[in-house]
Amino acid sequence: MSLGKARPYIMIFPAILVFTLFFLYPIGYMIYLSFHDWNFISPDKNYVGFENFAVLLKDAKFMQVLQNTFIYSALTVSLTISISLMLALWLNRKGTMYGFVQGAIFSPHIISLVSISMLWMWLMDTDYGLLNWFLNLFGITNVPWLTDPKTSLLSLIIVAVWKGIGYYTLIFIAGLQSIPQDIYEAAALDDTSKVRTFLKLTLPMLSPTLFFLTIIGLIGSFQVFETIAIMTGGGPINSTNTIVYYIYENGFRFFKIGYASTAGVLLLGIIGVFTILYFRLLSRKVHYQ
Repeated sequence: MSLGKARPYIMIFPAILVFTLFFLYPIGYMIYLSFHDWNFISPDKNYVGFENFAVLLKDAKFMQVLQNTFIYSALTVSLTISISLMLALWLNRKGTMYGFVQGAIFSPHIISLVSISMLWMWLMDTDYGLLNWFLNLFGITNVPWLTDPKTSLLSLIIVAVWKGIGYYTLIFIAGLQSIPQDIYEAAALDDTSKVRTFLKLTLPMLSPTLFFLTIIGLIGSFQVFETIAIMTGGGPINSTNTIVYYIYENGFRFFKIGYASTAGVLLLGIIGVFTILYFRLLSRKVHYQ
């Protein structure tokens, strides 16, 4: 092969090398470890075949972790998208006040999750938190936001929605501003109601934006870790434990690297199946301008 023909491959080689070292190799090594029993300290890795998978799928704690993860993902994504869409419809107009509100609701997105988790731990403190102080003004007793299994997962969902609303809202506003205005003018000439205009025009034209935000939201919610590690540690009574935190616990607390890798492989499979099904079932309904 001449130098001229090889030049494109030479140009992309660094990117391929980085992709292989930091993406393909870790995935391959994780799959390899899932078939072994290893404590992270001993040089010996004992091959156990599918034993880790069998134990994992029979583990009642892991079944609860899966349930927590699905509930967290479903509620976080649906609430964030719904609230963000309503805010975008309101903020999609000119004016100093609207620009200020856009900046205000976007600011949590650029703050680290560690800082946000510390802030919400104080806000949700059972005895001294600002949320309970506010509720007490209306005669409502203290809510054990993070210490009761009935409210702990919902509390983490509130934090995730609060952080994600700003980013989703700005993406929705960009999508709304890309819709041709002559479509709305034609609808107005036909005396179409606002509700019908939204359902028949705005939503279909926003379908690419909805498609994008839903898939990245689902993938991101399946990988939640920081808020759980800082705010609840998976408790109380395993009520806020999700797959990624479960992997961390087994791998770096209990040194069950093979078992943790098995959970990682299962997470990879779940995300892959969801992504494929999502693209297969919904991509045809996306309307591109």
